[in-house]
Amino acid sequence: MVELVQQHPSGGYILDELHVGMAAEKIVVATEDRIRLFAEASDDFNPVHLDEAFASKTAYRGRIAHGLLSASFGSAVVGTILPGAGSIYISQTLAFHQPVRIDDVVRILITVIEVEPESARAKLSCEGFVGETMIMDGVAVVRVPRRRKPSQR
Repeated sequence: MVELVQQHPSGGYILDELHVGMAAEKIVVATEDRIRLFAEASDDFNPVHLDEAFASKTAYRGRIAHGLLSASFGSAVVGTILPGAGSIYISQTLAFHQPVRIDDVVRILITVIEVEPESARAKLSCEGFVGETMIMDGVAVVRVPRRRKPSQR
């Protein structure tokens, strides 16, 4: 059973607060600006992402967002909601199923599928959707803080 959670009041969940079935989601629009900024940040200027004339002649018949831009929306959930602040990516598998187009609304769903207390790690199912269509999925392994740092007030 999936239990949707919001960001923890502290900014992040600690290991003892995680359990299988916890999930968080985020809705992000793949805007023209995001695609352009991602191209600049990643140095990936493939014309299938940036040049409509070029992209219209490809199998996709138009521009598509970078796959890793969509994947980065999942990173936003992991880093800010579940587990949240203090979590560190160890690994990520990804499979892309459908392209994301300019102005598509992407829903990212991250679900805890395993908690490993000995190593302070959690395995997370990572899924992305445009409407009801799955555009990508994979599994992330993240290190999760065991305790919160005391406030520095």
